[in-house]
Amino acid sequence: MNWSCVNCLKGFVTFLNFICWLCAIFVVGFGEFQIMHSRFVSLITSFCLIYPANTLVVTGSIVTCVCYLGVMGALKENRCMLITFFLLLFILMLVELAMACLFFLYEREIDTFFEKDLIRSLDMYKNSTSEGNLAIKEDFDAVQRTFRCCGVRSLSDWEGSVPLSCCSQDPCNIIPQPNWQEGCHMKLRNWFGRNLLSTGAGVVSLFILQVL
Repeated sequence: MNWSCVNCLKGFVTFLNFICWLCAIFVVGFGEFQIMHSRFVSLITSFCLIYPANTLVVTGSIVTCVCYLGVMGALKENRCMLITFFLLLFILMLVELAMACLFFLYEREIDTFFEKDLIRSLDMYKNSTSEGNLAIKEDFDAVQRTFRCCGVRSLSDWEGSVPLSCCSQDPCNIIPQPNWQEGCHMKLRNWFGRNLLSTGAGVVSLFILQVL
């Protein structure tokens, strides 16, 4: 192979890894932004490791390190760095495929844990003092206002002590208080699913770039 082909191949590999590195940095930044502005994390403790924002940060950080190794290996034409880069990238691809398969196989179990977390959070809300569990109270109130729902399955989950965040129209200080009737479980689950889907789309895009 002549030197012009070698230089073209070197430039092409370096360029691809550099683009992948930039994408990974963007993914990490976007994940950090989501963590800083997330309002519902305290309600879903069973999914703290696979929460979309956490998944973005972890995946982006790993890809950033791996792609940096690929860029430096291609620039320096270091055989050891390139082999290490290939092995790490191959392992990362296998982990991504395994996670996708697990989500597909355990979709119903995930839904069960999701509902249990919401019920636990609602019970803690009801049994707390006025200054206790403020994070859970704020997050649950934010969920009910944002998704226009009340309770986990329905309004009856509150057993008569309905918070103002369930109010469906102004003014809320009238008796009886007008409340949303639909529960928050399905609405919040669909929202979580959409966020996880967008995260998965990003991971799949990185996976395709890694294959290239």
